Amino acid sequence: MSKLRQAEINFGLDSRLIDFNLADGVELILIREFYGHVESDQLFAKLLSDLQWQEEDIFIFGKWVKVPRLMCWYGDREAYYEYSGVNHQPRPWTSELHAIKEKVEQQCHCAFNSVLANLYRDGKDSMGCHADDERELGVNPTIASLSLGEGRLFKMHHKKSKQSLNITLQHGDLLVMGGMCQRYWVHSVPKTKAHKTQRINLTFRKIQIS
Repeated sequence: MSKLRQAEINFGLDSRLIDFNLADGVELILIREFYGHVESDQLFAKLLSDLQWQEEDIFIFGKWVKVPRLMCWYGDREAYYEYSGVNHQPRPWTSELHAIKEKVEQQCHCAFNSVLANLYRDGKDSMGCHADDERELGVNPTIASLSLGEGRLFKMHHKKSKQSLNITLQHGDLLVMGGMCQRYWVHSVPKTKAHKTQRINLTFRKIQIS
């Protein structure tokens, strides 16, 4: 039994937990209100003001383009992460990020050494369709994604069957992708014309240190 499945059992029959029961050895679990509303408000305000948000350019489809959101990378000293031509050197953990990491680790029965933080400023900010399958993440990585702030649509589709899954991630929700999720599925946060306020997403990862 995987650590993520064991974590699900330990969580019990709480109605906040949703197991999507996908095929192909994919593990996808959503915990609604992993943080309650008041604590989520406090974390959102602290992270918004304290993290070193920055604009980035990435190399994709043969050219450099501006990332349509703000980003920052935190983690252990050795947890370098490279994607789309950009090498990210981690900033040291803040006390808030480290406390969140420990709570997520306890829930997931997984160890993480880094976190990618994304700030979606409005509905025009987005994340393109991709899988978190970089070699630095190892084989079948577990990715734990905490949402704070405005709810946004998280779209997934199967690489072969084109089966699709739409999840609205709300304030304080934790989505955990494990097993063969990154091998068979891709995901995105699309743009929307609807009025949207700011959203912070924290994706905890374990970078393989050679």
